[in-house]
Amino acid sequence: MDAVPSSAPARRTVIMAGAGAAALAVCPRTAAAATAAPAPLGDRPAEAAALPLRADRTTQGDVLAGSRKDHACLLLLHFRDVVLARRWLARLVPELSTTEEMARFNALFSAARVKAGGTDPASLSALWTGLSLTYPGLRLFAGREPFPAVPAGSTAEAFTQGAALRAEAVGDTGASAPASWLFGAEQPRRAVHAVLSLSADDPDRLASTVTRHREALATAGATIVFRQDAGTLPGALRGHEHFGFTDGISQPGVRGFHAPDAETGTTVQGKPGTRLVPAGEFLVGQEKAGQRPAGLPAWATGGSFQVVRRLAQDVPGWWEQARQRLVELKKAGAAPADATATWVAARLVGRWPGGTPIAGCPLAEQPGPVGADPDARLTYHEDAQGWHTPLFAHIRKGNPRDGLVPGPGRPPLAPDVLDNRRIIRRGIPFGPAYDPQNPKGAGGPDTPRGLLFIGYQADLVQQFEFVAKKWINESDFPAGRNPRVGADPVLGPGSPVTFETESDDGSRATTLRFGRYVRTQGALYAFTPSLPTLLALSRGTLDDSVEVHPGTVLRSGDVLDAGAVRLALGADGDLVVLDGSGAHRWSAGTAGTGHDALFSRDGELTVRTEAGATVWTSGTAGHPGARLLVKPSGDVVILDVDRVLWRAPGGHVG
Repeated sequence: MDAVPSSAPARRTVIMAGAGAAALAVCPRTAAAATAAPAPLGDRPAEAAALPLRADRTTQGDVLAGSRKDHACLLLLHFRDVVLARRWLARLVPELSTTEEMARFNALFSAARVKAGGTDPASLSALWTGLSLTYPGLRLFAGREPFPAVPAGSTAEAFTQGAALRAEAVGDTGASAPASWLFGAEQPRRAVHAVLSLSADDPDRLASTVTRHREALATAGATIVFRQDAGTLPGALRGHEHFGFTDGISQPGVRGFHAPDAETGTTVQGKPGTRLVPAGEFLVGQEKAGQRPAGLPAWATGGSFQVVRRLAQDVPGWWEQARQRLVELKKAGAAPADATATWVAARLVGRWPGGTPIAGCPLAEQPGPVGADPDARLTYHEDAQGWHTPLFAHIRKGNPRDGLVPGPGRPPLAPDVLDNRRIIRRGIPFGPAYDPQNPKGAGGPDTPRGLLFIGYQADLVQQFEFVAKKWINESDFPAGRNPRVGADPVLGPGSPVTFETESDDGSRATTLRFGRYVRTQGALYAFTPSLPTLLALSRGTLDDSVEVHPGTVLRSGDVLDAGAVRLALGADGDLVVLDGSGAHRWSAGTAGTGHDALFSRDGELTVRTEAGATVWTSGTAGHPGARLLVKPSGDVVILDVDRVLWRAPGGHVG
């Protein structure tokens, strides 16, 4: 196979099907192949100043920084009295953990852990609090509909419908269908309104905090619809999920939050295998990939859509399946004679249990030093056939990186094309570890266990739902291969997969059948608002104007719909304002010349030609921080705080 890049001359090693000979692999065992974690940002003030999102005290911390605690508790809440609920919310907001708090703590904790050789520093501990609201919850607190319009196919539509109504589209069928869920499919009178997330290093501190919140919720007349406790697994499984694999490794880097590598500018400093993705893919209001419009109300600015899923894992069933498939692979001559069930399982996941990608270490795990990036050299660019990392492997299905070939004979797509599909994941196990030596005790096969999946993104449809439907569950992804690749054997529905190996004649395919050993037992779509939005909701107010954030570019066909009024760039290049019936109310007069429209960070809205020349302007430059709002009342305005700088129709007024 192709060795991972290094300063040494490249060498190619191949495991020939049926040969039984072990080929040497080039693995990231030394510091040369893996970069240690950088110093905390607190020690680099100039660098910290260039990362404004790390100092944000208005956004909730779990989205970008991550709580990263050993013990967690989620309380899914239903409120009966909106007045009491708003009072409860007003008291809760000061307790919510911000991005700045979490980022500062996590940097200190990580540095201390590396210094201690991988041992958690006992002197550092924290308690984090977060709050998300479902669509029924937003509507309850606001006292009205939170969206002025719900365009078909939009993330607003997915959010308002909820996870249960969209379950089939993401593969939650059969034993994973909403009818068997523990939460997320309740009747309206018991619908989940809020998700209160509590996490801590100290289990006793978490327990006392949960008790305190339960008392406050009782005073607010709230019902706990479901309680989900979770925590890191003990001993050798620490940091792993129940199947035994290290979890949460491949997270996206976020521009404005993670320091860029000085040489590439496109990857995270100290993590050369981690791309930097525009922050707007996770946090509404920040710049999105391609400068695309968010198309969401102003209340969503500074927040993130949250997916909560309880995934049950059948540990003995999954490993028995791996053993059975190993027998088939050896019989077909597609696995080395000394391969084990772990060898097969590593190919299903794409990593060895300790986190090392099989792309660079095909024969056995070779962990790097503490604090090293296991993905430092991970690439699929030269592995279009999936000979080294199978095309069906879990980590490749969910994040194809630089190896996604759109069709036979075509080159892989550039990695930045996939930036708008990334998700920030905050998974944590629930239930005791499986113990085959104690089948009738807590470690037995019938004890509930699995993964509490929490994901953050700015667009439910284009991120979570797209990845689940088009990649994870799709047997014809990557497309155009014969036989088909098959669905993800870890999370996807049971299906055949094609295990390809290199042979003298090219590629040889062995078909394997995998069942489903991960079941969905509950799911929610929620939204994690900014602190200012939560404070507004505690007063029963909500700004439902559709906001066009600075740096956004409108292209032909883009429509920002606020119900009674829409701002659109027509196919002819004209920027127009339409009423609810589609009739024109205002035009920039750029038909035939306009190509796109930019709302600049300087507060100016312009229409530009394909060459970038301005053909129309709002005349509002010089107002950084100005906001462009499409208001359900019928106005389209540019505001500097409360002063109107421009209004359509009417033009420049400020």
